[in-house]
Amino acid sequence: MNDLRRDQNRKPEMNYEQTINYIFGKLPMYQRIGGAAYKTDLHNTVVLCNLLGNPQRQFRSVHIAGTNGKGSVSHLTASVLQEAGYKTGLYTSPHYKDFRERIRVNGKMIPKQAVTDFILRWKNDFEQIGLSFFEMTVGLAFDYFVREKVDIAVIETGLGGRLDSTNVITPLVSVITNIGMDHMRFLGNTLSEIAAEKAGIIKPGIPVVIGETQQEIQSVFIDKAAEVNAPITFADMHFSVALKGNSAFEKPVVDIFNDGKKPVEGMRFPLQGSYQIKNLITTLATLDTLSKRGYPVPPVSLKAGLEKVVENTGFRGRWQILKQNPLVVADGGHNADGIRQVVENIRKLTFKKLRFVFGVVNDKALDDILKLLPAEAEYYFCKADIPRGLDAAQLCRQAEKAGLTGKAYSSVAEAYQTALKQSNSEDLVVIGGSIFVVAEVI
Repeated sequence: MNDLRRDQNRKPEMNYEQTINYIFGKLPMYQRIGGAAYKTDLHNTVVLCNLLGNPQRQFRSVHIAGTNGKGSVSHLTASVLQEAGYKTGLYTSPHYKDFRERIRVNGKMIPKQAVTDFILRWKNDFEQIGLSFFEMTVGLAFDYFVREKVDIAVIETGLGGRLDSTNVITPLVSVITNIGMDHMRFLGNTLSEIAAEKAGIIKPGIPVVIGETQQEIQSVFIDKAAEVNAPITFADMHFSVALKGNSAFEKPVVDIFNDGKKPVEGMRFPLQGSYQIKNLITTLATLDTLSKRGYPVPPVSLKAGLEKVVENTGFRGRWQILKQNPLVVADGGHNADGIRQVVENIRKLTFKKLRFVFGVVNDKALDDILKLLPAEAEYYFCKADIPRGLDAAQLCRQAEKAGLTGKAYSSVAEAYQTALKQSNSEDLVVIGGSIFVVAEVI
């Protein structure tokens, strides 16, 4: 169907609010309903890309997967490329408040009108294909990046890698941050099985960066890279970071080292939380690989991009300080590895009483998470306003069996406000367990 005929047949226009209601209501959405929205092949995505004129072939890209840290690495990489003068697309998920957070060019969210126009133009086709929310969003992002003529786009996977809808691109570099136990229902029950799914983004002849060297699964990536003749780099074997001051809630000053080359010194790194140093190292190796593929980054741009990542990309939700007196911190870590990192940061702080506003989705390995949580904390159990959220009372019962003390609340807002009311200025309030719990607070 040509564009003229499509325009003639267009139904009455929707405004942006109506468009968003359609997107959220009509298309199966993993972040809301879970496994029912998960697709086990790329057929729909391939059909969608053909419909849109295969936009995935019309821009350069970086592809980033991993259990934890892929969002941080995506934002950091995009910020640096932006500071280096490249028109940079950024696709991430999920969003916290605004759907448009998922799709940015040089840090600016996709305009509302662009979202509405895209849906109006293609919605009948989408319904015939039977697209999911995520597949549609990937198509929107790719189409928008082509229309905006980006120099390069940073693309974060949603779930897994091999079967992820984003895995139709051929990037300049593939990146896998780390592997942990999450989404086992779809990706496998061992680290090796999950690693193999993530390794599905490794493409023939395309360099791949592995963020963390994990000995038990290192061979999975080495073997896959060898199979497709993809040069492989383990970031932490080449880059290191020296911290000057390491508080869990003060921005550290860091020096960056790369195989003995002249370091980048005295950078004020804005992402708080000790785990962000691992993400920084992964980002450095990614940018180093990109520079060898025609996208060089001057040291001044590297430093500026890392220091200004929040301003440049709107990054939030990871060890984010929301207020002082009492200190309130939000962190979207939502699996065992992510929760372990949150707890490590809590242990670095001095406080009188720890109050934890906590909720999870219903497809997590909850027992593995609960045993990591501090037993001395007071818990305010809640359920995010999504169908996937685990009932607060059920969460409270399971937590009590794990030796945790707290009460169930009817909403995230009630749990958070109660925690604040019961706190004094020397307490610490942490919001976490789920990105969706954090989103309702921030």
